[in-house]
Amino acid sequence: MNGTVVIIGGGMGGLFTGALLARNGYRVTVLEQNAAVGGGLQTFVRSGERFETGMHMLGGFRPGGSVRRICHYLGILDQLKIRPTDDDCMDSLHYLAEGERFAIPCGRERFAESFAARFPAEADGVRRYVEALYRLSDEVGMFRLREAQGSIFSHSEEFLLPADELIARYVADPRLRDILAYMNPMYGGVARHTPAYIHALVNVLYIDGEDRFVDGSSQLAEALAGVIRANGGEVATRARVRHLACTERTIRYAETEEGRRYAADRYIAAIHPCTLLRMLDAAALPRAYRSRLEQIPNSYSAFTVYLKLKENRFPYINHTCYCQRAHGMAWQLGTYDELWPRGIMYMTPPVSGQGPFSRKMIITAPMPFDAVRRWEGTFTGRRGPDYEAWKEEQAGRVLALMERIRPGFREAVEAVHASSPLTIRDYYGTKEGAMYGFRKDAQQIALSQVPIATKIGNLLLTGQNINLHGICGVPLTAVNTAEALLGTNRLIHAINTKYETDHGNLCK
Repeated sequence: MNGTVVIIGGGMGGLFTGALLARNGYRVTVLEQNAAVGGGLQTFVRSGERFETGMHMLGGFRPGGSVRRICHYLGILDQLKIRPTDDDCMDSLHYLAEGERFAIPCGRERFAESFAARFPAEADGVRRYVEALYRLSDEVGMFRLREAQGSIFSHSEEFLLPADELIARYVADPRLRDILAYMNPMYGGVARHTPAYIHALVNVLYIDGEDRFVDGSSQLAEALAGVIRANGGEVATRARVRHLACTERTIRYAETEEGRRYAADRYIAAIHPCTLLRMLDAAALPRAYRSRLEQIPNSYSAFTVYLKLKENRFPYINHTCYCQRAHGMAWQLGTYDELWPRGIMYMTPPVSGQGPFSRKMIITAPMPFDAVRRWEGTFTGRRGPDYEAWKEEQAGRVLALMERIRPGFREAVEAVHASSPLTIRDYYGTKEGAMYGFRKDAQQIALSQVPIATKIGNLLLTGQNINLHGICGVPLTAVNTAEALLGTNRLIHAINTKYETDHGNLCK
């Protein structure tokens, strides 16, 4: 055995990091505050249907993809039920005011040509823009699980441009600029602030192929927890850590609310760094370090409506649907005012034996935490009647927009449930219910970069606040964190070697 590790937080970051370390000889203990592990991979049941909380669309699972390689290395691919979206329409985009609709195909060439055909005057610019997306993504070696070369890499001038400025470099038509920013809800984009490389990585991830879990995302959480347990580790639920005892910049033990103490050689925090600060005494970290973490702005949150649909009333849609009220709102989706929601993203999650009709729908509308700040001192189930009335009103606004998108839609709805930024904050333990953790800012990029190592010698970080968020970014950060203990390039080399060897054997 290489030693012992306690991981605080059983979300996707904690589980991937724990599984990778367990696979390499560490005895891992994961402490999760909720009744189920998974974080954004969690599912819940309402009105007899199972709903996903956050991980609705998958990238990186196609042959050769980074997440597929990691899951293959961990031996869990055969435990995952995954369905590809339609190649000729991985996403649809609808502008209500203009009545415009776009069916967006996957694949680098098809993606570019679809927009070039709709906007022939911008055809050359569109192709060069897509080339730029792939060029920027290739600057991030980890995105393709490339081994580090040991030298400092200087990024191109476009890498840290604001994403909206990157698009404007190649495209003159303001309508097309708005369209090319349609994936904004997948990274919480803010004009003049979100870096071009974030925009590029997220777009390339899904252009390369978008998939979905069949029967919910919790299957990935369960598979990862299984790897940890199979290698002698423990995954404990309802184990909320209240205190990390630290002396001389070394964690001595983690103590849960029940008073149980967990000691280990190393500790990894897979939670929002500002949540971590509350578990440590003030003297455990330098004041400047604490202050810097508290100052980093967070990405916006979301209001989500979960619908049980009547039997045989609404078609199953094998792609993700984006809708905006009108052109020019792509960078304002996180604004909460009388026009909210300016746009929504909706999908019909697949289930085993999927027929032509859907049993459920999930609708997500970006929302800032300020919309619920008046109730920030409350907790789930104890927020009061005024909050419940407000939540019902917001769900009504979302459904009214859906009725405009698909007239007669309400007749297909059997039951309505909803969650707000407060729900995300309380269940994920993330500051201000931020969907994507800390917001990366092109204007002050140094502030928004949080390293894996901390000022405490045996404490590391992992999760969506480090490097990149989402189904690809979090597993890749887990590889980075695990390599901080295993050695640079050792894990990446092992992941790639196993995939390429086994893939070659399968092809013979």
